[in-house]
Amino acid sequence: MVAQVEARLGPIDILVNSAGAAKRTPPDDLTPAHWRAAMDAKYFSYINVIDPVVKRMAARGHGVIINIIGAGGKIASPVHLAGGAANAALMLATAGLATAYAPRGLRVVGLNPGLTDTDRVNEGLASDARLAGITIDEARTRGIARIPLGRMATPEDIANAALFLASDRASYITGVNISMDGASHPIVV
Repeated sequence: MVAQVEARLGPIDILVNSAGAAKRTPPDDLTPAHWRAAMDAKYFSYINVIDPVVKRMAARGHGVIINIIGAGGKIASPVHLAGGAANAALMLATAGLATAYAPRGLRVVGLNPGLTDTDRVNEGLASDARLAGITIDEARTRGIARIPLGRMATPEDIANAALFLASDRASYITGVNISMDGASHPIVV
């Protein structure tokens, strides 16, 4: 796929990975198959594209890879354990690839959105609601109440951050996973 894209459009200078989503599953329903499916859906869907792209970028001596990962890799959620584990693995891969390829002119950055107004988050809210025995609207209200900014992120908020990180204005930012959760989980690490 990467060879076909580059043959048609030219070298890939910026790769933004925002794909794959592990199914939210209550802990008592988890099986090893759920854990494997989460890794396939989130971790390997990124790695399968990163691997050929990062090597081509390194050969050219420049490029930026931005992985939209998710807060679930840092903040454990009872209904997102398998997906959170895949996110955590992807955060480590992001930092490791940044370190490995920085001397060859590449930057690799992770973005970890919290609640973002998407269909995917709505599915998560439905799982949270079922687990807590409340309505989806109540789960949404509770979720927003935990965000000091008072609202969910929009997809445009995340896209704007990715656009900045891909630009030369962020030329010294690499090897980090940036939280974008409206200060829901103010951590210093």
